[in-house]
Amino acid sequence: MDVLSRAAAGERLSASEILELYQLPLPEVAAVAHELRLRRSNPQVVTYLIDRNINYTNICNVACNFCAFYRTKRQGDAYVLSFEEIGHKIEELMQIGGRRILMQGGVNPDLPFEWYLELLRYLKKHYPEVRIDAFSPEEILGLEKITGRDCHELLVALKEAGLDGLPGAGGEILVDEVRAKAAPARIKSNDWFRILDTAQRLGLYTIATMVIGFGETYEQRVAHLLQIREQQDKALRTYGQGFAAFAMWTLQTEHTRLKGKAPGATAHEYLQQLAIARIALDNIPNLQASWPSMGFKVAQAALYYGANDFGSTMLEENVVSAAGGHNRTHATVRQIVRHIADAGFIPAERDPYYNIKQYPDVQAILNEKPPVALPLA
Repeated sequence: MDVLSRAAAGERLSASEILELYQLPLPEVAAVAHELRLRRSNPQVVTYLIDRNINYTNICNVACNFCAFYRTKRQGDAYVLSFEEIGHKIEELMQIGGRRILMQGGVNPDLPFEWYLELLRYLKKHYPEVRIDAFSPEEILGLEKITGRDCHELLVALKEAGLDGLPGAGGEILVDEVRAKAAPARIKSNDWFRILDTAQRLGLYTIATMVIGFGETYEQRVAHLLQIREQQDKALRTYGQGFAAFAMWTLQTEHTRLKGKAPGATAHEYLQQLAIARIALDNIPNLQASWPSMGFKVAQAALYYGANDFGSTMLEENVVSAAGGHNRTHATVRQIVRHIADAGFIPAERDPYYNIKQYPDVQAILNEKPPVALPLA
C-alpha cells in the first residue's frame, strides 16, 4: 500500500512517509487531506471566531530578526497600554458580539509579575464574561527569568487571577538549528514544549502553531510536526486535553532584518504544508486557514487542503502585518461569512474550543450594507 493510500485509510504515517508526501503531486496530497478533514470535522461546516488581538506592549528584549513589531523602551513609539486602554478595546469587541481576547506583547523586563496579575484581575472584574487567552511561552519564559520562579508556579498564579488559556505563539519551526539562525535569543524548542505542557496539565487552553519560510528543510518541517503530534498524544493521554487546533502561516519579512536573507514561502508551499499537516497531525481535528498572511482567496483554497476553520476576526492584528502581511489587520464577520459561503460551506460561529455557538443568517449578512469602519483604539 502506498503512502497516500495508508494516509487515506487513516493510518499513522512515519517520519519517512510524511517526508515522501513533499515529492508527490500536490492535487493528490490535497485530495487525501481534504478527505481526512471531512471525516475529522463536520464536513459541511467551516467555523470562525469573533475575537480581538490586543498587544499590551511592544517593548521586547528578545529582538527576533523576523519581527518588525518590537521596540526598545527608548524608542519614541514604544508603549505599554494602561488597564483602561485595554478595557476600551474589549468594549469595542463586545459591541460586535465578541467575548474572547488574544492578548500578547513583547518580553518587557520593566513589567513586574504583579502587573500581569493586576491586569487579569482588573479585566475579570470589569468584563467577567470575556475569555482571556494571553501570554505566549516566550513571555512566560521571560517572567521565569525576571522572577526566578518556574512556569508552573507562574501559571497557577495567572490562572487564579483570571487567565483562561495560553497561546501557542513562538512555535515557528521547533528545531533549534533553524531558530538559532532566525533569532538567537528566541525561546528554545524544549522550553516551548515545557511551558505548553505545563499549561495543558493545568487545564489551560492551548493551540499549536507553525511558520514556514525560514529556509528550513522538509526534514525539519517534519520534525516540527512530529513533535507537535507527540505532545498531543501525551496531553490527551495524561491530561485529557491538548491542543485545540493547529494554525500555520508563512514568514513575512518585508519590514524585518530577514528581508533578503530568508526565502519566505509561496502560496503553493503554504497549501502543500497545510495538506501535509492535516495528514500528519492525526490527533488534532481542527486546522485554521490563515487569511492575515495569505489573503482571503488563498484562505478559501485552504478549505480544500485540510483546513476546517477560517480563523477569527482579530479586529486588530499588529505583529504579522508589521512584518509585511497582506495589509489586513482585521476582518469583519460579513467578510468571513461571505468567503466561507462562496467556498461552498456553511459558516458557523464557534468558541475557542470549536464548539458551535450559532449558525448566522448568511443571506441577511450578505444583503446588509457593509458597516462603516470605526477607528480602532
